[in-house]
Amino acid sequence: MEKFIPYEKLSKKQKRALDAARRGSWGGLSPVTRRPEKPKAYKRKKLRIDDLDSQPFFVGRGRGVEG
Repeated sequence: MEKFIPYEKLSKKQKRALDAARRGSWGGLSPVTRRPEKPKAYKRKKLRIDDLDSQPFFVGRGRGVEG
């Protein structure tokens, strides 16, 4: 039987080992709090006009193109 030693008197290495043993896992659950986006909030990631210029606006069916 081991002698009881108060937590405050344990060495740093023993405290780390005890804390690691007590610490559990989240079991696949993400601890990050999630909440819905505010509809009136400013969104930095929304589509920019520069991104629209790189994409074709209208793709025709080949009328007027000979080939």
